[in-house]
Amino acid sequence: MSIMIWIWLGAVILFGAVEAVTVGLVSVWFVIGAAAALLGAVLQAAIWLQITLFIAVSAVALAATRPMVRKLNRGGAAQRTNADRVLEQEAKVTETVDNENASGAVYVDGKTWSARSVSGAVLPKDTFVRVRRIEGVKLYVEPIEKKEEL
Repeated sequence: MSIMIWIWLGAVILFGAVEAVTVGLVSVWFVIGAAAALLGAVLQAAIWLQITLFIAVSAVALAATRPMVRKLNRGGAAQRTNADRVLEQEAKVTETVDNENASGAVYVDGKTWSARSVSGAVLPKDTFVRVRRIEGVKLYVEPIEKKEEL
């Protein structure tokens, strides 16, 4: 058996494994190209032809699937998450929010979050605030007047 058969078989397995462990389409085109080159090796084609098959079939597979990849990636730049449900909700300050000292926490939706003040003002513990935006794992909040409950 030719060494090239083993090389192309290894390439199919390697590119397939890379595709399996990544989130997006990364190397599926090379799997197809390596499979074509493997077929060439089995049919005892010259090495230059096997390499040409690999390059050409990979390029054709990429060109053929490009519209599908664009459609899958068209979801928009910002992906919404469950964390977005805290936006515009009321929260209670559980640790004084002080942007200068990079400290502060609020309790909202059953969870404690790191918090910063939108205006930069210090917000004392037990202040009621409204969540205005999320950056990373920090909520940016501003104080609100809590209405008396009857």
